[in-house]
Amino acid sequence: MGELEQNVSKQSSVDLVTIAQAMHWFDLPAFYQQVKWVLKKPHGVIAAWCYTVPEVNDSVDSVFNPFYTIDSDPYWEPQRKLVDDKFMTIDFPFEPVEGTDNTGPFKFVAEKTMDLDDYFTYIRSWSAYQTARAKGVELLRDDVIESFKRAWIKDGQNQKVVKFPVHVKIGKVGNV
Repeated sequence: MGELEQNVSKQSSVDLVTIAQAMHWFDLPAFYQQVKWVLKKPHGVIAAWCYTVPEVNDSVDSVFNPFYTIDSDPYWEPQRKLVDDKFMTIDFPFEPVEGTDNTGPFKFVAEKTMDLDDYFTYIRSWSAYQTARAKGVELLRDDVIESFKRAWIKDGQNQKVVKFPVHVKIGKVGNV
């Protein structure tokens, strides 16, 4: 804890710890011990969120879903399952915050207007995409790109509102 105090903060001195799209990579018991050490007792809050697969429309989603669940699946790390499960199964040893009776996950949706190139840029940012590339596999093969293109232009609109479901776990440290 001395290193934590030197590099992050003193014991019981932090109001809020946040984690975005990364908690599934952590050594959770060690991380939670550190969070409980730095958060102010009893009301210091931890909020962790992840976003799950994007939603565009029936046409695009019908191409995306097998691409995600079949083509890219072998290249995701096993920890990704916690995100696919919307953090429902992740250990989260904190108390509910005021106004709630549990720590979630609570769902909301983030939206971003994208064209198809933006959408492909998002896919290329995946760790699974990078892992596949490192193994000599191109997930966005020409036939896959063509399938996405046909689905994307089906409604005649180049720009689409892409919805990203976000799932938040939130809790307070309590008197631990």
